Amino acid sequence: MTTAPWRDPALPAATRVDDLLGRMTLEEKIAQLYGVWVGAAADGGGVAPHQHDMTADYDYDELITRGLGQLTRSFGTAPVDPALGARALAGAQRQIVAAGRFGIPAVAHEECLAGVTAWRATAYPVPLAWGAAFDPPLVEELGRAIGGDLRAMGVHQGLAPVLDVVRDPRWGRVEETIGEDPYLVGTIGTAYVRGLESTGVVATLKHFAGYASSAGARNLAPVRAGTREFADVTLPPFEMALREGGARSVMAAYTERDGVPASADPELLTGLLREEWGFTGTVVADYFGIGFLQTLHRVAGTPAQAARLALDAGIDVELPTVKYYGAALADAVRAGEVPAELIDRAARRVLLQKCDLGLLDEDWQPHVPESVDLDPPANRALARRLAEESVVLLDNPDGLLPLSPDARVAVIGPRAADALAMLGCYSFPSHVLPHHPGVETGIDIPTVLESLRAELPDAKVTFTEGCGVSDPDPSGFTEAITRASEADVCVAVLGDRAGLFGRGTSGEGCDVADLSLPGVQGALLDALVATGVPVVLVLLTGRPYALGRWHGRLGAVVQAFFPGEEGGPAVAGVLSGRVNPSGRLPVSVPHVPGGQPWTYLQPPLGLAGQVSNLDPTPLYPFGHGRSYTAFAWEDFTGPDAEIGTDGSYDVAVTVRNTGDRAGAEVVQLYLHDPVAEVTRPDVRLIGYQRLELAAAEAARVTFRFHADLSAFTDRSGRRVVEPGDLELRLGASSADVRATARLRLTGPVRETGAGRRLRCEAEVSPG
Repeated sequence: MTTAPWRDPALPAATRVDDLLGRMTLEEKIAQLYGVWVGAAADGGGVAPHQHDMTADYDYDELITRGLGQLTRSFGTAPVDPALGARALAGAQRQIVAAGRFGIPAVAHEECLAGVTAWRATAYPVPLAWGAAFDPPLVEELGRAIGGDLRAMGVHQGLAPVLDVVRDPRWGRVEETIGEDPYLVGTIGTAYVRGLESTGVVATLKHFAGYASSAGARNLAPVRAGTREFADVTLPPFEMALREGGARSVMAAYTERDGVPASADPELLTGLLREEWGFTGTVVADYFGIGFLQTLHRVAGTPAQAARLALDAGIDVELPTVKYYGAALADAVRAGEVPAELIDRAARRVLLQKCDLGLLDEDWQPHVPESVDLDPPANRALARRLAEESVVLLDNPDGLLPLSPDARVAVIGPRAADALAMLGCYSFPSHVLPHHPGVETGIDIPTVLESLRAELPDAKVTFTEGCGVSDPDPSGFTEAITRASEADVCVAVLGDRAGLFGRGTSGEGCDVADLSLPGVQGALLDALVATGVPVVLVLLTGRPYALGRWHGRLGAVVQAFFPGEEGGPAVAGVLSGRVNPSGRLPVSVPHVPGGQPWTYLQPPLGLAGQVSNLDPTPLYPFGHGRSYTAFAWEDFTGPDAEIGTDGSYDVAVTVRNTGDRAGAEVVQLYLHDPVAEVTRPDVRLIGYQRLELAAAEAARVTFRFHADLSAFTDRSGRRVVEPGDLELRLGASSADVRATARLRLTGPVRETGAGRRLRCEAEVSPG
């Protein structure tokens, strides 16, 4: 028996795929360009709006006779035992292989933003907490763990990470982002990609591009970002994750910029992504994104026109299910309305990726695990480490924290005794289980109240909720005031409830008008402060909230961004002192609820000045965080110097732990460009290093700055390094500068190419 060339693993992938394409009919090629969402609700009761509008009628058994590109969310649609789900997925793959003429399995994809979106899977901290940890190696470990679980289940592609840079903290999906700085987002996101891809799972970067810049912070609103904001803030994390992380898939954003939807933008999805950046993987549609070209954007009048726009732009795969890339597309090709070359181009990319995954090999068999444990002790330990590193101590002016082990503690607030207070909107219990009332969460999620009682067994801990998360009822205030008045200290646990499309206070489609605490939680906090009992504010949120109203009136402030299933013990550990807080803010915390949008990446006119009575200066700046120990910054090396516009320069500092306990300091390197052709942010992060130091231990960190890191997009749209003066500022936050090096770049204006340096390398040595 002679094996067809496309089945021969000894041949180059391109040769195999070209042979296969030559054997396929038009319908068989198109079948590789869509997914099927088995089990998705078609009655309007599904997870997302428009789901019922975008689900086509089809005969599944007949459909798969032509093959199938993808299987959508076999685990993340309904609660199913992971082992049974893995066996069912394997059975579905066998059915697809048997039904099609070529026997090619589908790519199975799943959401994996803060862990695998599956019942009984570990719920890790959300990406905003990854940013707060400032620890790329730990996030890479997280990516490996999630990738390993996906592989064990038979899943090939993960729909993560989100690389959107926060531009307006009122946006509901802030919790899914890594922060408001493109360098932080890029380095942390790239670490996750490396981890996921190291297991063989395809990482999918989303949302490409500009989704977080939506007007008015409304989900899926038009994007108002200008050319330079788009080039210098929005795009760099994607470029880094592709070039350094090796991501093999990109998801097109829902939004439109300057009248052109991303899903119909060939300059973005082909010109920039493929021709300039050299991307060779697959571009997938965000769920129903191709259909939205017709129904929401109205740049297409028919399904065939929407399909052509998407294919021409460079979208290879319709997700989550078939409609626009189905039978109507084949008819349009035969009618000459859609060039056949577009089908071949997309099918070739899909099949090359399937070849890379081993799905074209003759001996391929679906993975069928004997058992699946998606929340083993190793996962929980990793979730605990990340949660502990991500908790930010915002303030502790009088040393109220750590709490006394035998104190009388009144724990008050709607987030104290609710396990779901720990989870973001894409965790399985928050994302899927609301549609399945009565089904248990499937994982152990200790609350802050439970964890604090375990952490302080000799303390007298009382509790009352005081109010709900978002309802306006203040009737619980009386009991809350009584409990607080009887205590030595009050721990107020306030924050968000994650949800989808208005069913929560944070999450996709849960945008807010301002940054006031939800519901009457602010009034509850006022009432607790008025008792005169010291109040520790603990926030479990998906975004920053304005805290200026209580500044100077609180004993301490602790911020956790949906810290996952081990978040309760992590927060309680910070309160007790078992954990020395080391998180740093990935987003600024404002004084007042209004005045948005604002992030720290402001040019001079975006800063406080005499021309306006409104002061946007944040209460707590980007990069801020306190510790229970103290650090001395010593022996700074960064003399004034001249380097060429293609030169490099080292700046170094020694950090010493001068306290009596171990702790972590995050050394941050910021760039200040005093004069440039276009306005520039006053400061922006270009490097950082987390240092774990024992008591009295010192370490020296050296940053290797290259002039490429000063590049920006000039008036003509080129990315250039410009001669002139620069300042490199070493700080403990964007506003806490400890040392400054002054550089002068000499030589001509230099345009940076595709190989420009994206990262400021850091070297750590004993101090």
